[in-house]
Amino acid sequence: MTRLNFLLLAALVGSCMYMVKITYEGRQLFTALDRARTEERQHERDFKRLQAEREAQATSGRVEQVARERLSMRTATPAVTFYVDAAASEVRR
Repeated sequence: MTRLNFLLLAALVGSCMYMVKITYEGRQLFTALDRARTEERQHERDFKRLQAEREAQATSGRVEQVARERLSMRTATPAVTFYVDAAASEVRR
């Protein structure tokens, strides 16, 4: 009877140790999952912020401002517009 009790005690201790190990691993996995979800939400926020910045940079007013400041461009007016006459260009050939 003593051997049976000792064998049952060893099985009980072994199963308890296994249960503690499995519970610990489950908590680690849950923590990793929670971190991954938090990181996903952060990436979504960053993506939406970058999309908004891209849209703000692509407005016509912004494009015109950059063209004037960086490229030294100006709007087309009749004073700076040259028209090509198709008939005159054919005669020169």
